Amino acid sequence: MKTAPESLRVRLLDRDFQVACPPGEGAGLLRAAEFLDARMREARGEGLVGLDRIAVVVALNLAHERIELEERVGAGRGNALERLRALNRRLAFRLTGAEEPAERRL
Repeated sequence: MKTAPESLRVRLLDRDFQVACPPGEGAGLLRAAEFLDARMREARGEGLVGLDRIAVVVALNLAHERIELEERVGAGRGNALERLRALNRRLAFRLTGAEEPAERRL
């Protein structure tokens, strides 16, 4: 049986919004709302006007930051994976006693 979602009140730029969330995730939603409110206030302080415009600009900035972070993490994983592969090749050569080709050394 499904559990009914929680209904929470969040405050963004001095306006209240009722938001539903899965049971047990209310604390995370409230933290997210506090973070979003801070970012929206920052945008308003930089001269943006209107709740809709502020919300769209902040959402775009957050999406852009997320994409950049995912790309950096992905690139880091790729580099780490290649280093691990190279290390595995070196270990394999050492364990078999074979000479490792010079162009494949780290």
